[in-house]
Amino acid sequence: MVAPEKAARMDENRKAIRRRVLKSATIEFDRGAHSCAVRDLSDTGANLDVPHALAIPYEFTLTMETDQPRRCRVIWRKENRLGVAFAEQVDCQPARRSKSGVIDA
Repeated sequence: MVAPEKAARMDENRKAIRRRVLKSATIEFDRGAHSCAVRDLSDTGANLDVPHALAIPYEFTLTMETDQPRRCRVIWRKENRLGVAFAEQVDCQPARRSKSGVIDA
């Protein structure tokens, strides 16, 4: 259990207040997709339950049933959890690799 004073300091480092939720979502990237559960959510990021955190790339698109797709960047990883920050991009399509091997944004 985290001491109350330590928990308060952790919250102070966040840019936005996170809300506890339990939403079904899909992580989409150029080589596939994985189902996940969104455990908490803010305007700037989320905490995700995933089957295998190491199988998820550094950047991907998160699609929730009730929201627009969001580009995400992984901030931290644990065994079955990811902490992600939402990228401030208008284009929410996953990056794709062209035939020449160049990544198209």
